Amino acid sequence: MANKLLVTYFSITGNTRTVAQKLAKAAGADINEIQPSIPYIGFDLNAEDEKSRVNVEHAVDARPQMAKVINVGDYDAVFVGYPIWFGVAPQIVRTFLESQDFSGKTIVPFATSGGSLEGANGQHLHGCAPKATWKTGRRFMADDSEETLARWVKELSL
Repeated sequence: MANKLLVTYFSITGNTRTVAQKLAKAAGADINEIQPSIPYIGFDLNAEDEKSRVNVEHAVDARPQMAKVINVGDYDAVFVGYPIWFGVAPQIVRTFLESQDFSGKTIVPFATSGGSLEGANGQHLHGCAPKATWKTGRRFMADDSEETLARWVKELSL
């Protein structure tokens, strides 16, 4: 029996969403978006302003609430996608990982960034789901092909 796969992701600008959609198709996986209960808007994302939401959440190691809890219980492996902010995943990704029991499950992180590789491997997230088996994550660009993602999925041997 094949493993049941889920691609879950957090995206603001659409780049991570684009990769997640291609990945779900390439992997034959279900897809679900991590959505904050309070959506991010323009000012929230201004990394230049110390009072912006992304800066405040990062500085205090916040756990923003999700609009809905995504149940991973029926899945064997979960891809977790995010944009790289400050060299790590946005804090809401930690909220998602800490909201579930990942015992016996495999987590595969993937990230999007215009240039930074820091944080793409997902190592900084391992403490949020310590009972999971973690695969090394990878960074993708929104214009990477579905074929590129399919090759990666195959290499993962899920």
